[in-house]
Amino acid sequence: MDKEEWQKAKQTGVYNGSDLDKKDGYIHFSEEDQVEETLKKYYPNKENLILLKVNAFQLEHLLWEQASNGDMYPHLYSSLNIRNVVEEFDLLLDEHGVHKLPEILKKYQFSRPR
Repeated sequence: MDKEEWQKAKQTGVYNGSDLDKKDGYIHFSEEDQVEETLKKYYPNKENLILLKVNAFQLEHLLWEQASNGDMYPHLYSSLNIRNVVEEFDLLLDEHGVHKLPEILKKYQFSRPR
């Protein structure tokens, strides 16, 4: 997510989603092992991003649905109350324009069976 969008959400207490989220009707989430692929596909070379760790057990309208690549992705069919965000990670770019993942995600770098 864009850092500016996140700062606005922190001021209001609620995140209503990006323009793409609003168009699709839900807020796009990724599991830990899906973050790297999501960043490469939708945010290549993009600066000023923040990654949020969310307590999914607190979300009432979170559904896993199949994406075009065959994987199941979580989609939130409501606004995100920022109280459900448990951690924030700045996403920096390396010299090749690839996002550096936080250490906590490095253990999830494996392929999901399809």
